[in-house]
Amino acid sequence: MNAGEQKKILCFGEILIRFSPDGDGEWLKKSNVFACPAGSEANVAANLARWNQPSAYLTAMPQNFVSHHVINYLADINVDVSNILFTGNRVGIYYLPKGKDIKSAGLIYDRAGSSFSMLQPGMVDWNNIFENIQWLHFSAITPALSYNLGAVLKEAFEIASAKNIPISVDLNFRSLLWKYGKKPADVMPELVQYCDVVMGNIWAASNLLGVAIDETIINSNATKDDYLTQALVSSKEIVNRFPKVKVVANTFRFDNGGQGIKYYGTLYSDQKLLVSKEHNAAQIVDKVGSGDCFMAGLIYGMVNKFSTQQTLEYAAAAGFTKLFLETDITTRSADEIKNFIA
Repeated sequence: MNAGEQKKILCFGEILIRFSPDGDGEWLKKSNVFACPAGSEANVAANLARWNQPSAYLTAMPQNFVSHHVINYLADINVDVSNILFTGNRVGIYYLPKGKDIKSAGLIYDRAGSSFSMLQPGMVDWNNIFENIQWLHFSAITPALSYNLGAVLKEAFEIASAKNIPISVDLNFRSLLWKYGKKPADVMPELVQYCDVVMGNIWAASNLLGVAIDETIINSNATKDDYLTQALVSSKEIVNRFPKVKVVANTFRFDNGGQGIKYYGTLYSDQKLLVSKEHNAAQIVDKVGSGDCFMAGLIYGMVNKFSTQQTLEYAAAAGFTKLFLETDITTRSADEIKNFIA
């Protein structure tokens, strides 16, 4: 690292290509379909780079022109891609009809046997990679892909922890991915014990960590006060079960009875639950990547030493404003997000 060079946020996960055809099949007649680089951790790294926060992305890709197009795309927005591994034979793909949520029935994954999913312990030189890193981020999607990736993550976490590098996790729950014989609750607690920051929502915490949810919320009769009460209960349980965790954040995004979107977040720290301003919109463009933008905002606020409330408001504003953009990555600058808050 050069003198005066700022250490980077490292995001580790699978790169994907997202294809979003229109829902009525017109894309076949027009030979035209929306495509963009995707993947939760890649989105976080790219969002941070948009805000001039030095970031790096580590994944595994085959040595072909598609990989280099994606690498160039990330490099053009100042994501450090110098440590990406070239191995294996394919980049993962997913298909999602335009306007649909990534948790919808329309989602199709085509990522079996991808270069990233085939990574094994010992393939990544973590000691060398962590030389210029101040933070490590991953999501629960990574250990969902294969048994070996859980071992790769644990290998990374032990080295990062020895170097006092904070670790954050996004509790992304993708039921379509946990197919190798392990349940999330068998895998995730062993990884979360290394984490300093946990982000997700109350439902993901239940599915991935076994944190119980009140029956009122399960039955969809809940009020906002019910959700906030559950956020406090879930956050306290996570902090109590995993002593290294200092911050637990939750996002809440609801279709507002056919009248648009309701969006807000919470952040639990120092035994207090903070709640963001509630954001509402009559119409949005794309739900994909909103949670990744919230996660990036959380990291951005923390490394730049915002107050806890300022960090939460920045993350919530970043996640909400992403809903009006078509790509998985925000195009809004840090100043634009700060002006939106103001």
